[in-house]
Amino acid sequence: MKDSSSPDADPITLSLNLLSSLLHQEIPTVHHFKTKWSLARVKLTVLQTQLTDFSAEFPNSSHPLSLHLTNSIFHTLHDAVSLAHHSQSPSLQNGKLKTQNDIDSLLSKLHRHVTDCNILIRSGVLNENRNGAVSTSKRETVKSGCRNLITRLQIGSSESRNSAMDSLLTLLNEDDKNVTIAVAQGIVPVLVRLLDYYLSSSEMKEKIVAAISRASTVDSGKHILIAEGLLLLNHLLRVLDSGTGFGIEKACIALQALSFSKENTRAIGSRGGISSLLEICQAGTPGSQASAAGVLRNLAAFVEIRENLVEENAVVILLGLAASGTSLAQENAISCLSCLISEAARSRILVVKEGGIEILKNFWDSTGLTNKGLEVAVDIFKNLALSAPIAEVLISKGFVVRLVGVLNGGVLAVRIAAGKAVHALGLSGGTKAKKEMGECGCIVPLIKMLDGKSFEEKEVAMMALSVLLLYAENRRIFGGDEKSVVSVVQLLNPSLQGLDKKYPVSLLALLVHSKSCRKQMVAAGACVFAQKLVEMDVEGSKKLLESLRHGKIWRVFSRP
Repeated sequence: MKDSSSPDADPITLSLNLLSSLLHQEIPTVHHFKTKWSLARVKLTVLQTQLTDFSAEFPNSSHPLSLHLTNSIFHTLHDAVSLAHHSQSPSLQNGKLKTQNDIDSLLSKLHRHVTDCNILIRSGVLNENRNGAVSTSKRETVKSGCRNLITRLQIGSSESRNSAMDSLLTLLNEDDKNVTIAVAQGIVPVLVRLLDYYLSSSEMKEKIVAAISRASTVDSGKHILIAEGLLLLNHLLRVLDSGTGFGIEKACIALQALSFSKENTRAIGSRGGISSLLEICQAGTPGSQASAAGVLRNLAAFVEIRENLVEENAVVILLGLAASGTSLAQENAISCLSCLISEAARSRILVVKEGGIEILKNFWDSTGLTNKGLEVAVDIFKNLALSAPIAEVLISKGFVVRLVGVLNGGVLAVRIAAGKAVHALGLSGGTKAKKEMGECGCIVPLIKMLDGKSFEEKEVAMMALSVLLLYAENRRIFGGDEKSVVSVVQLLNPSLQGLDKKYPVSLLALLVHSKSCRKQMVAAGACVFAQKLVEMDVEGSKKLLESLRHGKIWRVFSRP
């Protein structure tokens, strides 16, 4: 073994020499703080075992992380020898208090070195490319880079970890695939533990939150974030109250992923998160307002949280954001409001009193018919229309014409939402609403939706038509389309799975008394289908079959 004074000795050899000296010569002869030095001996013994194993498994390792750690250990041990010498003298020249603090600092460093050695060995980064093989796969390169950064984030100085965090953010922001790889390599639990480590460093904390928010943008990241539970949630909620605009925005993005969990939703409500989020909606940066409204939208999906939101004046605050925020902020605010009023007539009235209908009209008109964001506008319209007095106002404000536009639009989700809105308006708006929707042209696009590829689109179209056709003139409009009756009969077919058969049954029941419609039904096979539905005990099918057969009997008797 080379002498510790040899300039070409490697750090591990130098450290092992110092460890031997400390354990067998220096520490046994100290006069002061023997208890603390006995604790140091335990740490030093563990470290000696680690370095011996390390030297055997990774001889002549030139990995930067390995060199950095072993050099750091050597300097700590060098200082430990000097401190042990000082503790051997009868009188402490540096004073008792300073010596005690120095030994405590040494214990802390030794603990960190032991932990860092464990992390470095378990990380597997030192095994990579040991035989000089270089991976040409970009994915493997990213995986290797992630493992390296994850290790760097857990060992070494604060400056080193800060540098690793900057490199990680660069990697994550390059590509969503990089995010998925980093999540698979275990970045999320490491980041969450780092939040505990950097409680007092706001700059580093916000970088960590930014990395966590980026992880929340991939599906695999969302599941792992939820698994981290209340520890992560509490850290993010603290950022809402004390972070900068950047940190708050990133915390809200992460909270959007966490707030799909019912348990987390309750925790956000019980820890003052709702008031913090609403405050951000009022006075935050444009980006943080949109993200905060997104969290509130998720919270409002849970019935037990809605009352808390209303009590915190959420309706008025969200209407303000819907009127003046960015397009994403408006969309999230309106979506949240839609949840809040879905089962609360009082909140619907408050929305109208606070100018909500005009705000809705402006958002609707400023959003293109090909924009999926229009779905939230149609959805809140549907929930507003559940109250009869508000339905009348909506009709007077020209919203029926707007409904026709989206029924004819090219976005499936928006068409489905519009079909539900027609159904709601027809139920609460009475004859006037049905007449208005028929005259404005709602029926023809709904007939087209009967032939759509989505079962949900077909079903929603039948629901809407079954209400509209309660008005006689609308039945004439429907019957005037040569494909309409046949399209509904085809949906009776029991082999067509995924559709509730009560809707085509009720729709045909409204038309069966028309001679021409009944003739089309029979020709299209309605009797055969209805008989099968009777056997399946589908609501209304028996009465429909009787009406169809009654018509056939009368046609026989009427022949000359």
